[in-house]
Amino acid sequence: MPGASALHFAAFGLGAVLGAGATAIITKRKDALPVAPPAHHPVQVPSPQQPRPVIQIDERNRPQISNSSDIAMLGGNVPGVLKYGHPGPTPDFLVRKAYVASYDRRLRHPAWTAEHLTLSSLGKSRVDGSNPDAPKGDRGKSEFLEDPAIPTPFRARMQDYFRSGYDRGHMVPAADAKSSQEAMNETFFLTNIAPQVGDDWVYLEDWCRRQTSVFSDVYVFTVPLYLPKQEADGKWRTTYEVIGSPPNVAVPTHFAKVVLGTKPSSPSTPSIQELSLGAFVLPNAPIPDDTPLTNFAVPVDSVERAAGLTLFSDAIKQGSKNICQTSKCEVIVRRFDDANRQSQKRISAPSGRV
Repeated sequence: MPGASALHFAAFGLGAVLGAGATAIITKRKDALPVAPPAHHPVQVPSPQQPRPVIQIDERNRPQISNSSDIAMLGGNVPGVLKYGHPGPTPDFLVRKAYVASYDRRLRHPAWTAEHLTLSSLGKSRVDGSNPDAPKGDRGKSEFLEDPAIPTPFRARMQDYFRSGYDRGHMVPAADAKSSQEAMNETFFLTNIAPQVGDDWVYLEDWCRRQTSVFSDVYVFTVPLYLPKQEADGKWRTTYEVIGSPPNVAVPTHFAKVVLGTKPSSPSTPSIQELSLGAFVLPNAPIPDDTPLTNFAVPVDSVERAAGLTLFSDAIKQGSKNICQTSKCEVIVRRFDDANRQSQKRISAPSGRV
């Protein structure tokens, strides 16, 4: 990223940054000069079997999340060996009111989610022409639900979380979807949920929303991760829990948020966007309140390698500033009191066996 030394982590190196006990391999290179994003940048189309969200530059020199699903099967050119069946992978590409997601049928949680946040989308703009009296989403009216869009054998189930010791963690937070009750309700589908520990993730979500006061547009990718840890024998292993009875939903070891903020480079050139980019990876474990957010900052490339995803085009990554240099990378810690905890939705006992 321009203006800072580039950190190149080995595939296992992210664990070290996050206190997972890994050893990072760090190399340096000369600082690169800032590069303005070109007006047109061709995006390589990935394999149709692997959905890859990409933020690219459109014809008006603005970043946007690719609306191509890129998940079609092999079309009519199917080898004879697949004559009677095509095992996939078959990712479920979900387009909602407030977000887009890809669901991982094997792990039973999102592979990634994508959002576009603005003051208007969060209901904070007074000049967007919206009706201030229009009904808004009410979290109290939403309920967690299994997603009927997913075939039954591959769904995360309500009973999987019962007495699991984990929260039903929103990948796209409900607070980002207050535009309507339908948008709010869609964040409660279990296809937007992963097993999570503690309240610390909420502070990063709040930080993402607060970036709309710094940037005109904020694009957020959320990615569950499974990172290896070096054990006593010196070998690296990836181990994780699976909850449910029978075991059904995998518990990520870490979660990443990758954030791109854009704003006009100057009042006189509103069509030229200044881009700021940052990535943060948090362990799925309690974090001390006084831990700086910058402790969890990592290169975007490290998240992409660990997740097997291409989140941004090279033009975006090369033409972006470090978001912690253009905005304050500081979270605001607000601990829930007992009353708030009691008002949270409880996980009821399963009604029957599956």
